[in-house]
Amino acid sequence: MPIDKIIVVEDDLIVRRNLEQQLRQQRYEVASTGTLAGVRELMERDTFDLIFLDVRLPDGEGTSLLSELQSHPQKPLVVIITGFGSVESAVECMRNGAFDYMLKPFSSDQLQVTLKKAESFNQLLKVNQYFNRAEEDEAGYDLLGKSQAMENLRQLIRKVARTQATVLIAGESGTGKELVARALYRQSPRASAPFIRVNCAAVPENLIESEFFGHERGAFTGAVSKREGRFELAHNGTILLDEISEISPQVQAKLLRVLQERELERVGGNRTIKVDVRVIATTNRRLEDSVQRKEFRQDLFFRLNVVPIHVAPLREHKEDIIFLAQQFMPRFARKHGARVHGIADDTLAALEAHDWPGNVRELQNVIERAVILCGDSGLLEPEHLGFSGPGVAAQPVTAASPAFSAPALPASDAGGMVSLAEVEKRHILAALEKSHQNRTHAAKVLGISIRTLRNKLAEYGVKGKDAEAAEAGGAEE
Repeated sequence: MPIDKIIVVEDDLIVRRNLEQQLRQQRYEVASTGTLAGVRELMERDTFDLIFLDVRLPDGEGTSLLSELQSHPQKPLVVIITGFGSVESAVECMRNGAFDYMLKPFSSDQLQVTLKKAESFNQLLKVNQYFNRAEEDEAGYDLLGKSQAMENLRQLIRKVARTQATVLIAGESGTGKELVARALYRQSPRASAPFIRVNCAAVPENLIESEFFGHERGAFTGAVSKREGRFELAHNGTILLDEISEISPQVQAKLLRVLQERELERVGGNRTIKVDVRVIATTNRRLEDSVQRKEFRQDLFFRLNVVPIHVAPLREHKEDIIFLAQQFMPRFARKHGARVHGIADDTLAALEAHDWPGNVRELQNVIERAVILCGDSGLLEPEHLGFSGPGVAAQPVTAASPAFSAPALPASDAGGMVSLAEVEKRHILAALEKSHQNRTHAAKVLGISIRTLRNKLAEYGVKGKDAEAAEAGGAEE
């Protein structure tokens, strides 16, 4: 519940006590006063979410407090209550920052409507503040792919999304587990409610409990004000616990309670807060193994693993590699203002031959790098990919020593080794060919000076400028 602390400012003792009683029956924490000085003193000592403020008070007009609150660091919502209302007065109060305006005497039903509106508005405000502070690293891509594995995954998401079941998404880093979680959220009945993400691996261990459940003012050093936790922000919506295996046993026990009882207590608080949240968790480990090693609670694992979803690594659906590369290329071209018109055939072969230990995230990074490095040529070549490792013909080398794949050996040489000089010659001629006989560009790609390239070509007897002459010269040697 986003609202829990309320001040009642009313000089009529009977009205004040009656309103206090109604609010306490609904488990709100209530403080009350009959003066402006009293409410100022209360706000200096604690943080409040809502104020019921009478207009006429012994030490001044309640409306004067509205302008003071505009500069307050944690501004509570204010509901004006008065027995002498008018349209002009209501308009003036709303202009000065009042959340609502109620005429006395008001019924319990009217009070319920106002409280419900205040809770919804306050939660929306807190969620917006959270998103404004958060560093969003989502790439914004949907689950792309034409393989049967990806189609099966999309079908499973459609089936599970419409339920309220807790989901555990497992898979290697970079496979798109967060995209699966967001797809579950978007296709669920909770799609119009908040979606809150917690990266359990990125939050320091001594702060993760506060991140999950919030804290009260003074709960620990630095807790200068009350703060709602991520579970409260996600009330009526969905929370994503990213890399759930990283949380400590102490937090695991409290998380188990939230999943079982749907209630929590803030750090440093003793008030039980009910939450209605759908939980989605992700992990790049086998939690079963963590349970066996006593690193993860078995009962929590069972609670999380209601519906398991496995996201396959890219090497298990390689038929999607080219499709994904072709989807990423124009997006990064727009992002960086690059003029890219295609991917060379040998580049496609290099992409398919790569093992992709970093999965789709690695593929995105490789294509973005290639788009940036391709320059004016507009064609993604193997040396732009930045691969490294043995087998130059299968994998381009790193950007520190850019190179093209050497042409295939002649049939007569295929069964034996060739000299290093011959490899160098073929490599240089291939670079020249792929640079369309532009020697400056070829020298840049090879990482050598134009003079060195000119000397090498003279050594090979290459004098022509067309690719056929260069290839012919290479074959005659």
